Amino acid sequence: MRLLLVEDDTHVAAALTAVLGRHGYTVVHAGSGEEAMQALLPVVGGTPFSVVLLDLGLPDQDGFEVCGRIRRHSSIPVIMVTARADVRSRIHGLNLGADDYVVKPYDTGELLARIHAVSRRHPVDDLPEQPGDDRPGRGVLHFGTVAVDLDTRRVQVDEELVSLTRKEFDLLALLAGRPGVVCRREQIISEVWQTSWEGTGRTLEVHVASLRSKLGLPHLIETVRGVGYRLIDPAG
Repeated sequence: MRLLLVEDDTHVAAALTAVLGRHGYTVVHAGSGEEAMQALLPVVGGTPFSVVLLDLGLPDQDGFEVCGRIRRHSSIPVIMVTARADVRSRIHGLNLGADDYVVKPYDTGELLARIHAVSRRHPVDDLPEQPGDDRPGRGVLHFGTVAVDLDTRRVQVDEELVSLTRKEFDLLALLAGRPGVVCRREQIISEVWQTSWEGTGRTLEVHVASLRSKLGLPHLIETVRGVGYRLIDPAG
């Protein structure tokens, strides 16, 4: 697996490259936002990156800006790795399209588990449905003013399109498929992140907060304390 590490601190980059190399990863280092974008330019015959590890404190531009630029051109998984621990920064990063957010200092095992989790997503999930595609359609789920199109992966609220990240859509689709039914945290993590690693729980909370904010319906996703989450009818 090839990883793009975007980190301006050469000592941190060297140490992390060594650790990841021991676990079988090939790491390409970019020390700035522009270097990262150049590294991500499509190369004929080149091997694509599986994950981008993105620091936010870059010398030429803020990591949030880099994430937005990446997401406008590519669906490659992005993990923000930063010392900014506040919830607002996490939500902002996810809103820009980051798949996960790891706060420094972190445990190496935690970072490796998160890399593994985001990279397990099958590439076909990112491809739009092609003419003649014989996969069966799954339809549109409606609840109140919200419509979730499972085939085009689009979400509308009051007929206005809402832009969601892959994980946000997968989370909403899971809850929308079972309205009123409590989905346990372990079940959500297993189905959306395809992992049973307990440390993903905090990521789940941040994604739920981001969904509530983007949909403009803070009470749509109800927290069932100690159990999980469920979708409730916004008109109810």
